[in-house]
Amino acid sequence: MNNPVIEKLVPGGQGIATLPSGIKGFFWNALPGETVLEYRITKKKSKYFEAVAEKISEPSKRRISPRDNCFLSTSPWQIMGYAYELDQKRELLIEIFRQNGLENFFEGPKTWPSGPERPEKNVFQTVLSDNVDFNYRNKMEYSLYYDKDLEKIFPAFHQRGAHRKIPIEKSSIERPEIFKKALEIIADLNARGEEARKYQSLVLRCDQSGKVSGGLYENGKPHPVFDNLTDEILGHEYSYSPNGFFQINLPVYEMALEEIKKHITTEKVLDLYAGVGTIGLSVARDRELKLVEVDKAAYAELERNAKNAETFLSKSEEALDFIAPDQTVIVDPPRAGCDEKLIAKLNETKPEKIIYLSCNPATQARDVKVLLENYKIEKMTPYNFFPRTPHLENLVILARK
Repeated sequence: MNNPVIEKLVPGGQGIATLPSGIKGFFWNALPGETVLEYRITKKKSKYFEAVAEKISEPSKRRISPRDNCFLSTSPWQIMGYAYELDQKRELLIEIFRQNGLENFFEGPKTWPSGPERPEKNVFQTVLSDNVDFNYRNKMEYSLYYDKDLEKIFPAFHQRGAHRKIPIEKSSIERPEIFKKALEIIADLNARGEEARKYQSLVLRCDQSGKVSGGLYENGKPHPVFDNLTDEILGHEYSYSPNGFFQINLPVYEMALEEIKKHITTEKVLDLYAGVGTIGLSVARDRELKLVEVDKAAYAELERNAKNAETFLSKSEEALDFIAPDQTVIVDPPRAGCDEKLIAKLNETKPEKIIYLSCNPATQARDVKVLLENYKIEKMTPYNFFPRTPHLENLVILARK
C-alpha cells in the first residue's frame, strides 16, 4: 500500500497529499514531508477527501508536541514551532494571491498585467505578530459534556470532522481568566446536579484588565443579556457586549490600526462594515468620519462609541452614495469579502485611497484584483491575529493611480 506523503500545507491549513489514483487528500495533524500511515476520513468526495492523520512514520523536524488534547478542535497548528508557523502563513498568503493571478506582485516582471509600475520591494515582507502565541483569545465558546461514569459535566469542544464532543481539563489559547471562570461555572452546575443537555453552550469574554463577562446559553430560551465590557484601543475607550462582535486579539489589532492610521491622508473618511467602530474611530476620529454598519446590535454599540461621528444603519453595499473621490474608504468585510456592487462603485468613483483589512485573504485577493483597474497596491501587511491556527488577517493599502 502506498501511504500518503504530505507535499505542502494549503491555504485551508491542512497538509495535501496525492494518492496513486490521483485523488487528493487534505490532512489535519500532518506536516510537509511526513508519511501518513493511518488516518480518519472526515469528508469524502469523488476527487478528494479530508482526513485527520492519526499515525505517521517519521515526525517532521518542524513538529512539536501540542499543549492541549483538544488542539485539533481549537488550534490545529499547535503541532509546529511558532517561527515555522509565521513562515508558512507568509507562503500561503503568497500562494493565495498567485491563485488570483497576482503573482507579479511578489516576483517576476516589473509590471502588473494591466501595466502600472510594480510596487516597491518592501511592500510585503513578513507576517507581523506580538509573539504571544498562547493565552491570547479574549472570547471563547464551550460546549458541555456529561461523563456518565464520573457523573460530572466538563467543558468541551466538538471533535474536528465529527459531531462528538471532547471533554477538556485544559485549554491554552484563551486568556487564563476565561478558562478559570468556565471551570467555576461548570463546578456550580455540578454542585447543583444540573444536566448538560439543558444548555446550548457557555460563552465568556474578558477585557484587557481580566474582567470576565458572559455565561450560559440555555436551549429553547433567548440569549441572555450580559454586562458590557470596555477596553481602550489607541487611547480611546470602547463599550461592547460579550456575545457580540469585537476583536479577539487586541494587542495585534492595535498593531494593525497603527499601520492603518499612517495611511489616512484625506480629511474625509468612510468606514464600511464598521462593527462597533473600532477602526474608523481609532484612526480617524479627528476627521470628517462616516461609519456604516448593518447589524442592529453592533450598531447600537457603534452609536454609543461614535459620539461626534456620523453613523448609518445600512448594508455597506447599499450605502454607495456615501462614496466620494476625495475620501479614504476603509473596508473590513466578513469572510465572504466585499459585495460586487461595492467593488464596482469603488472602481467607478475612485476614492483617493482604499484601506482593506480582511480575515479571508482569498476573497480579499479576488476583490483587489478587480480594483487594480484603477489602483495600485501601496503596501500589504499580514498580521497573526490567530496564532496556532491557519487563519490570517491581511491589510492591503490601495492608492488611486
